[in-house]
This record gives sequence, structure tokens and C-alpha cells, in this order.
Amino acid sequence: MLPKETRSAEAAEARWTRVATAEDVPPNELTAVSTDRGPVVLAWVEGRMYALEDRCSHQDYPLSAGELEDGEVECIFHGARFDLCTGRATRLPAVAPVRTYEVEVRDGGVYLRLD
Repeated sequence: MLPKETRSAEAAEARWTRVATAEDVPPNELTAVSTDRGPVVLAWVEGRMYALEDRCSHQDYPLSAGELEDGEVECIFHGARFDLCTGRATRLPAVAPVRTYEVEVRDGGVYLRLD
């Protein structure tokens, strides 16, 4: 059996899942990736990577088909907008937020914490 410290370190690392390379995510564009938790949209804006559930809370359309503007992603289908940092709905018709994920870029990979 592994020492407790080793098991804890392995468990912490297991929470992070590599979903793309940094090169796969062009700056100021939306990039869809698949995860075992469902689709996620990535956005690299002003040197920071963001990750949100790739599903508009208004009518379940992919946010990755939308556009980025002023720190928000706009759903192309009905104009709903969501804050990249918090997932908060900022424009109707959406009122419910979308889930956000903790994201890290390391060693050329994009990792999400999906737990």
C-alpha cells in the first residue's frame, strides 16, 4: 500500500484532466472540447484561460458556436450572454448561470478540474 502522502498527491492530480494543448486554443476565440462531464468551451483571453459548460442555459445550444466580447461569451442563437469568470447570465433570455471549471495551462497542456 502506498504511503498516505503519495495517495493524496495522486488523488489531487487525478482531479485534473488534460483536454487540449495550448496551441489548440487560439487567443480570443472559442474552442469546444469533450470531457467525461460533457462538452466544455475554452476561451483564452488576455493571457488567461477560461472554461465553461458548452451549453447555453436558455435552450441548450452550444456556446462554442457563439462569440467573445468584453469578457463574456454570447450565444449566437438567441443573444444570451455569460460572464467568462463566473458563468453568470448577464443578458436575457438566459437567467440561469452556466457551470465554470477551474483551468490550468501547464507544460503545453490545458487541464480542467472536473470534480
